[in-house]
Amino acid sequence: MPLSVPTNLGPIGPLGTVAANAAVAAGNIIKDASKEISSTSVTKTKANPRDLLTKTDPICEAEITRIIKETYPSHLILGEEAVASGPEASASALDHYLKLAKKTNEHLWIVDPLDGTTNFVHSIPMSLPSVACLSPDGEVVAGCVYDGEREECFVAEVGKGAWLNGVRIEVDKGTENLGECVLAMGSPPGAESLSMSLLGINALMPKVRTIRMFGSAALMLAWVACGRLGGYWEYDLSSWDVAAGGLLIKEAGGNMGDLEDEGGKREVFDIRKRKIIATNGIVHEELRDVLKDAGVIKQ
Repeated sequence: MPLSVPTNLGPIGPLGTVAANAAVAAGNIIKDASKEISSTSVTKTKANPRDLLTKTDPICEAEITRIIKETYPSHLILGEEAVASGPEASASALDHYLKLAKKTNEHLWIVDPLDGTTNFVHSIPMSLPSVACLSPDGEVVAGCVYDGEREECFVAEVGKGAWLNGVRIEVDKGTENLGECVLAMGSPPGAESLSMSLLGINALMPKVRTIRMFGSAALMLAWVACGRLGGYWEYDLSSWDVAAGGLLIKEAGGNMGDLEDEGGKREVFDIRKRKIIATNGIVHEELRDVLKDAGVIKQ
């Protein structure tokens, strides 16, 4: 299958280029598979009936792994499909691989082969791969989110900016308060995170321009990075959901933090944290204050 990676990715180095190649390959698989989606495409549910796995997920992960290993055979790879369901298994797998990367002094790739699985199953064209590379010390240094339906390749490398099809992107600096903000959030499958999301949406809906739920964390993070959204928050996500998107936002001039970190102003977002808040930086504290008052952020 020919890759349609833009010839101009911006000043992106080898790690970002491999991330883009891998993400585009998986994105093309998703796009082709979406034309023939049916009830038989779902192989099983994971943590609960709302958390789906399809036949396409492992195919995409295998292709991403193949492309990474062609260039970096000794690098480590943590893919979603190799991990048991549930937040505990996700957190345990991440800790294991981060320790292994540091011990072996190898880079670690974190892969979500198909983010937005429910969208995919229902033929909603918002499902896509997310590929990120971490240094042996655990810093996200490169990442790509590729939207095959729109042929949009979001790629970033630490210190080199964030790029969309070779054009530099930045967060929306024109949105100066929540009242002007197009905000995104998730519709999570877990009971606790669903409860917190309902608290959040009830508090936020009267205070923002509108709220959107697109069903893909990777897509929503990429859209914050390119200025289509002013912010995005979600109560419980895994590392493969946020690693690439978090770097995109940081390199695009935004603020990527977590709900438990006062102010969310870490120099490098800690991908161990599962409760995320991502904004243009301007509305960050205002959004946190609303979520705190709603009881989503524990005081």
